[in-house]
Amino acid sequence: MSAGTSTPTSKPVAERLLGVVEPLLDRTPVRLRAWDGSEAGPADAPLVELRDPQALRRLLWHPGELGAAQAYVAGEADLPGDLESTLGALLGSDRPALVPGVVPRLRALARLARLARTADLIGRPPAAPATQARVRGRLHSRARDRASISHHYDLSNDFYGLILDESMAYSCAYYAEPTMTVAQAQHAKLSLVCAKLGLEPGDTFLDVGCGWGSLSLHAARHFGARVVGVTISAEQQRFVQARIDREGLQDRVEVRLCDYRDVGGTFDAVASLEMGEHVGEQNYATYAAALHDRVRPGGRVLVQQMSRTGRHPGGGPFIESFIAPDMHMRPVGETVAYLERAGLEVRDVHALREHYVLTVAAWLERFEANAEALAELAGEEMLRVWRLYLVGGAAAFREGRMGADQILAVRPGADHGLPLARAW
Repeated sequence: MSAGTSTPTSKPVAERLLGVVEPLLDRTPVRLRAWDGSEAGPADAPLVELRDPQALRRLLWHPGELGAAQAYVAGEADLPGDLESTLGALLGSDRPALVPGVVPRLRALARLARLARTADLIGRPPAAPATQARVRGRLHSRARDRASISHHYDLSNDFYGLILDESMAYSCAYYAEPTMTVAQAQHAKLSLVCAKLGLEPGDTFLDVGCGWGSLSLHAARHFGARVVGVTISAEQQRFVQARIDREGLQDRVEVRLCDYRDVGGTFDAVASLEMGEHVGEQNYATYAAALHDRVRPGGRVLVQQMSRTGRHPGGGPFIESFIAPDMHMRPVGETVAYLERAGLEVRDVHALREHYVLTVAAWLERFEANAEALAELAGEEMLRVWRLYLVGGAAAFREGRMGADQILAVRPGADHGLPLARAW
């Protein structure tokens, strides 16, 4: 019997699918709609639509988050209702408990085997979606790091321009007032970083992982700093250089296509905004040492970084496969320990988790408003990747599964100039 067909005596596909998972669950969290048009499950539950048997084949080869994400991204499965509510039902903290015991698992496996046989699901694994990352080589080698960064950040400057604010700041904003626009909150964040660093006119400043130059340009424009920004993304370097030329800042900002391990010189201040997640666990001590070595004695270092606990330091199979290959996050206390072992004295840790909820909400609003243009630039498949990324990311920060922190440190050996009481 071919996929998608049935005989008068066979049960509808949705009912058979539900029969596979029901033995494992106390209750069914979603309603299923199958490719034959049949539906099963609670009428008031979020809807999961399986448009193609290929979705199940992916789940057989990659059970759990990766197979489900591949099917959604490829358009073989859909979540047609409120995406965040459906994800919460499937993956959230209130997901139904598994029924213990061997018998339910054996019953589910037997039903799955029958379904796979009759629905023509047995075969070679489906090809990964085109948007899934393909990186090779030794983990966190320079070549692999460039490929990983290129997969995400070289997507298109125009693509990011339709999601981010005009400064192109791609990191957590600072909502000094909850009614701020994202542009105002990013301006506030950049000013906060520069104030914490104590930047004054003429100070030399190193921006490690400068992205599209938001902090580098802000420090030069508003604080009079002489800035070196470094990135390993060729697209980003070209973008920042064009802004430098357009604004006549050639005498105050230099942007280098350069690995952080290759930066030389000593600076009055150093910052790195949400770049440390990409250096890897094994290389983080090297990264922390580079921040220490590049700042003068008494100079300040600010690291803004995402934190995470649990068994997926890379963010989970979807993030690791489609968004940021090789990323590694850890609890903030472990990052503080790395910086201290490198010789820095940590002076402040400023938690920004709630600020990231607001930041991602603003990005998601712009994303949906510009969805048609984004699809024209990058295709429908990439649009689905980013919708899942933004909605899932907002939920992770809201629920406390991820955090974001600004860590301010100084290099001992001279007066750091920090006041006893600090306004921030």
